[in-house]
Amino acid sequence: MKFILGTKVNMTQIFDDKGVVHPVTALKAGPVVVTAIKTLKSDGYNAVQVGFGERKEKNITKAVKGQMKGGNYMYLREFRLDSEPTFKIGDSIDLSTFSAGDMVTISGTSKGKGFQGVVKRHGFHGGPRSHGQKHSEHEPGSIGGGGRDGGRVAKGKRMAGRMGSDRITSKGLTIVSVKPETGEIFVRGAVPGRRGSLVELRGS
Repeated sequence: MKFILGTKVNMTQIFDDKGVVHPVTALKAGPVVVTAIKTLKSDGYNAVQVGFGERKEKNITKAVKGQMKGGNYMYLREFRLDSEPTFKIGDSIDLSTFSAGDMVTISGTSKGKGFQGVVKRHGFHGGPRSHGQKHSEHEPGSIGGGGRDGGRVAKGKRMAGRMGSDRITSKGLTIVSVKPETGEIFVRGAVPGRRGSLVELRGS
């Protein structure tokens, strides 16, 4: 299984050898360093923990510092494997394992949009704009808290609230171009998150 961590740079377009334009998302990925190995015998599952990025040592707690095996990584992430890992602690993983044409799954955190109403958050139609109603364009209407729900707001009721900042996974994305020497990888289509946010790439 191929995997790596990176950050989102921006969206752009590139041309292939035939002159066809491809809308792509540019990512800056790797190298990542293996910081821990999990096996079925010792931990109950197979996985590899990797570190990516850098931050100041004074901003890292002792507990987290112990997981980093001497590194000052910005992020620690775990990738589960189907079989026992062949990596060793300290191994470095870069983009050389990926190539153009590979199908990848990318996970990231979507853009945070703050507190939003039901029209933007859930696609409600809002209230009528006529018959004497002046300020009902974005009202949710009745939330049905009577006999059916026992005079309360049922769990999961679609209402106004914080929107975005969710973990989003995009499957079946195609790599258009890889530049291991610069750490750049171009993936066809959109990738969740804002510029500079962390993304996780998994290959088949």
